[in-house]
Amino acid sequence: MTDPYARLAAAAADWDELHARLDRAALDRLALHLTALRTESGGAARRAALLAARLLEERLPGRFPGESRLTAAPDAPTAEHLGFTAEDLAVLVLDGHRMAGPLLGEVRDRLLAAPGLGDAEVLEAGDDPHAAYLIRLRAPGGVIRLPAFQFAADGRVRPTVREVNLLLGADEDPWGAADWWLSPNAWLAGSPAPVALLDTADERRLAGTAAFLAEGE
Repeated sequence: MTDPYARLAAAAADWDELHARLDRAALDRLALHLTALRTESGGAARRAALLAARLLEERLPGRFPGESRLTAAPDAPTAEHLGFTAEDLAVLVLDGHRMAGPLLGEVRDRLLAAPGLGDAEVLEAGDDPHAAYLIRLRAPGGVIRLPAFQFAADGRVRPTVREVNLLLGADEDPWGAADWWLSPNAWLAGSPAPVALLDTADERRLAGTAAFLAEGE
């Protein structure tokens, strides 16, 4: 008997190829099942996994040769295929970005774990949460989080963050921009990450380092 969670994980691993073979109606149905998989628990979640996996089996005949038809949904939501899980498929289908899998999934979770603000909080401080100079990360369920380091104590956007984010193209690649800020940078020796230089005498180095990266691309 095939584990439907493993089937969903396998679909996530090959999503670049598979999604083009599914029509709009199938993608919409798959999204409904994956939403239930995320929001339900116990038997309801297992049934959602089963329905999603059966849909893929029906719409992609022969894609999983040698596997028996799905008849039950074991409680194995962490089943993996090449490091991908069913949650990775939910990220790809529901969240609208590609931060999934054994490498990018870890980066996604790390960046989303950083303190963040919602649109309403940014608006209340008098800024536009949709501005091109702000990093917007889409969390599970479509919830938007704006990393909190972008804002000063009064809630306004830091001028250095505004400048650097525009150089990094935060509106086009928010995950890449967030990772630049929150990961160690070889060009900033002595700092664990660029974000650590905010509000220090070395803050002025950030824009130049980001500009060098942008020019190199």
